[in-house]
Amino acid sequence: MSRTYRYIVIAVGAVCLYFLVRLLFFTDLTTRNVPSDVFQGILVGAGLALVTAQLYGRTKVKKINGWTTAIGAGASDSGMFLRAANSWAFPGPIAVAEEATYWRTGSDGAGHTLNGSHRYVLHFPPGQLPPTDAFWSLTMGDGQNRYVPNPLDRYHVGNHSGLVPNTDGSVDIYLQSSAPLGHEANWLPAPAGDFILWLRVYIPGAAILDGTYAVPPVTKVDGS
Repeated sequence: MSRTYRYIVIAVGAVCLYFLVRLLFFTDLTTRNVPSDVFQGILVGAGLALVTAQLYGRTKVKKINGWTTAIGAGASDSGMFLRAANSWAFPGPIAVAEEATYWRTGSDGAGHTLNGSHRYVLHFPPGQLPPTDAFWSLTMGDGQNRYVPNPLDRYHVGNHSGLVPNTDGSVDIYLQSSAPLGHEANWLPAPAGDFILWLRVYIPGAAILDGTYAVPPVTKVDGS
């Protein structure tokens, strides 16, 4: 959830609480009328539904190293309301975890917004690429979550895109607007402005399903 949206939800919750307290404790019953009560009830009900959905949806959302995911929200016993609420708290596909798991980030490991004016690296230590029985991919979108046009027509990288490992077996993915000299095979071109990353793992391994796997943070490397 964006900071602006979070403030809106807090404001709506505060207004609803104010109306409830005012109606229950400070309103003269002799001055109340049905149309006014119905109108206020609709407003309070809608506001409480919004706040409740946000809080309920976030029970399935986890954030680590700047990445947000919602593993388990698509389970068969999660319920329709939780899935709907979760779609607000985590703006990504709600799927059965055993079929596909998704992570999203718009910030680096230090919490700063990802922007193409900087250079970043996503470093997977040896043996720490996303475990999968199918495939995984890292996709980039601009600030509006749209594909980023680039000279390579490259919009994602993954275990099927020919990533070149380092000598120790680790893998670095370069996230920047200009080509990283000597590392073009591991380059995911960034736009000039803000951007968002999605990591998708299909048929994820046990370490993802049991919650022990953590996606490494995106690290800014240009020092500015």
